[in-house]
Amino acid sequence: MANGDAVVDLRSAADAVSVEEDDASAAPLHQVESLCMRCGENGITRLLLTRIPHFRELILMAFECPHCNERNNEVQFAGEIQPKGCIFRLQVPAGCSEMLNRQVVKSDSATIKIPELDFEIPPEAQRGTLSTLEGILMRAADELQALQEERKKVDPMTAEAIDQFLLKLRSVASGEATFTFILDDPAGNSFIENPYAPSMDSSLSIHFYERTREQQESLGFLAEPATGEETSTADDNLPLDGVHRGPHGSVGAIAGRRAIAQCNSDEVAAAFCRYSAPEEVDTLPSSCGACGTACVTRFYSTNIPYFREVIVMATTCDMCGYRSSELKAGGEIPKKGKRITVSVKNKGDLSRDVIKADTASVKVPEVELELTSGTLGGIVTTVEGLITKISDNLERVHGFSLGDSTDDWKKKKWHDFKLRLTKLLEVVEPWTLIIDDAMASSFVSPVTDSIEDDAQLIVEEYERSWEQNEELGLNDMDTSSADHAYNTNSV
Repeated sequence: MANGDAVVDLRSAADAVSVEEDDASAAPLHQVESLCMRCGENGITRLLLTRIPHFRELILMAFECPHCNERNNEVQFAGEIQPKGCIFRLQVPAGCSEMLNRQVVKSDSATIKIPELDFEIPPEAQRGTLSTLEGILMRAADELQALQEERKKVDPMTAEAIDQFLLKLRSVASGEATFTFILDDPAGNSFIENPYAPSMDSSLSIHFYERTREQQESLGFLAEPATGEETSTADDNLPLDGVHRGPHGSVGAIAGRRAIAQCNSDEVAAAFCRYSAPEEVDTLPSSCGACGTACVTRFYSTNIPYFREVIVMATTCDMCGYRSSELKAGGEIPKKGKRITVSVKNKGDLSRDVIKADTASVKVPEVELELTSGTLGGIVTTVEGLITKISDNLERVHGFSLGDSTDDWKKKKWHDFKLRLTKLLEVVEPWTLIIDDAMASSFVSPVTDSIEDDAQLIVEEYERSWEQNEELGLNDMDTSSADHAYNTNSV
């Protein structure tokens, strides 16, 4: 197979393409004989596993029929579905041709929108593609243009309206008008190039979100069916378009049910048993999120000094081997946000315990590093582990930076930045770690018995802005019924 010989069946090709990540660059090109849907004869499909540097693994597929010359290509993701969905929003000014040349990875589940044109490309309209901004828009225009002759015969008015729309779409694709390019992918496997990475791009914003029940089902996850009572209650509160947009399994405000962190069970045990061993571990019946089999969730509560009470939960499935752990906050939602500043001056500071919630942003001013909230999700680690995870995540999400066609200055920029991250772990010079969490669910352990005596650790509280409360779902939280019931029972 290494010399390009045809493979007998698709299974053998798929097994051969499933190589380890380290060997992905040496993956051979495979050929599979497959049916041509145009002429009915057999053509050749070529499969190649490749890896976009700083992004993830892809399977490139190209079909060609020697009988009718039919050709097509497709991109499929070889990696796993990400824990959260993502929305990329790119502001494209008029006359900026460089912006149109940005490369875009669109997965099978992604939707593309241009609000200025009231235009949307649904997931089924374009399969997984690796293209540029201009290429995606021109392809959409060409596909709309393809059936215009037939439309003019059957429905002239619709055909004329599409002709007028095509003029606007092609002007946008050529950079003659300002527009907003939105890439929404519930699987979290799409990507828009940031030529300024690892620095922030003022024109590009990224937002991570919890998938809805409908999105979970569309991606093949087992979504818990709603009971009859829940369905009737939800139907009364549906918006005018009839679409329920509550997060999967949501009850109440987002912030009230969100886990602080999700991580490996061994990491949770190693981190929290040093504070207090669980006096009693309770169990409750649950269902596996992977196979749906009944399983058991174990949990216990513990109190972290200078932080808050937390609930550690772990689920294991004996049927499929699925394991998950998460850390939930106990008590009420804090009234203020929290900003934690750590001055790292020696290697001992790298061993500080860190709880980074998924609502927290991370900054390291010395290397001009800034991660928005949602990046990395919630994790339980150390200062050293956090920087290591950030380095690994940058390699995964910032693509197109070390390819063969990349400019030398871009390669040098990334190599220099990686070197600066390495120096952080070696503590060549003192540096500062800032964790800003609007939900005050993040934590960095002090190295002294009293947090006031730790001069290198500064904890500041601040009032949340209206926008932060809106993003966390706190502006719409109504606890009047619960407060009334509590006051009644207290009396």
